[in-house]
Amino acid sequence: MNLIKKLIQMIEKYAKMIPEDLPLLGARLVIFTVFWKSVQTKIVGLTVFDQHLAFWNLGGSTKIVFQYEYGISNDFLIYAGTLAEFFFPLMLLFGLFTRVGAFGLLGVTAVIQFFVYPDAWLGSHMYWAALLFIILRQGGGRISLDYLLTREKS
Repeated sequence: MNLIKKLIQMIEKYAKMIPEDLPLLGARLVIFTVFWKSVQTKIVGLTVFDQHLAFWNLGGSTKIVFQYEYGISNDFLIYAGTLAEFFFPLMLLFGLFTRVGAFGLLGVTAVIQFFVYPDAWLGSHMYWAALLFIILRQGGGRISLDYLLTREKS
């Protein structure tokens, strides 16, 4: 038992050396990647470094996918969902209005979970939500524009 206690203490000692902002940055990047890859399949035009930036320009199949796969045919909801998948991940990537972005993506995740794939419990949506709750609780950390803009100047 003493060996186990020493092992746990050693792991805790080294784990505490990890800057707390690093896991927050990792969580932000994971969530950014998930939603950014998704929105890239929905928009076309204005491409920079193979990334579609024309958030206003839905691809030809986007409305069809929303209608037949998701059961959503309302144009406003289709555009709102696409805009959310475009702008909220960028907030997380840059750490600008990080909590707003995390809250928004929690909403997107909830819609996906409860209305699009209600039988997908214990799937990736749960992991996204867990990371988003951490980001919502902790903010962007010191590796974020939020921190640079709000820190106290000495």
